[in-house]
Amino acid sequence: MQTRALARYARISPTKARRVIDLIRGQSLEEAMGILDFTPSTTAALVKKVLCSAVANAENNHAMRKEELWVRECYVDPSITMKRLRRGSMGRGSIIRKRTSHITIVLADREEE
Repeated sequence: MQTRALARYARISPTKARRVIDLIRGQSLEEAMGILDFTPSTTAALVKKVLCSAVANAENNHAMRKEELWVRECYVDPSITMKRLRRGSMGRGSIIRKRTSHITIVLADREEE
């Protein structure tokens, strides 16, 4: 059985988020939590929050055991890009792109495989 959790419009660049997401793909739940605890990145805190939400969904909605869970899928999709204008000299301006992400984590039982 599978369960999932997602964070939409997370205020982190998809490129930066993918670096952290790639670390936990295919890992057991304990290993993934340990990796995220010791990853010095603000993205790791966001990803851990989504992972904890997926665990809560598994326990409460699907009666799955925490010890048997593993990260089956995890991916980051780009969301909207907020555009801001940075003023420059002589009347010029450049666009600053503030990118956002959708973070999705899918957990599954070990028995399923």
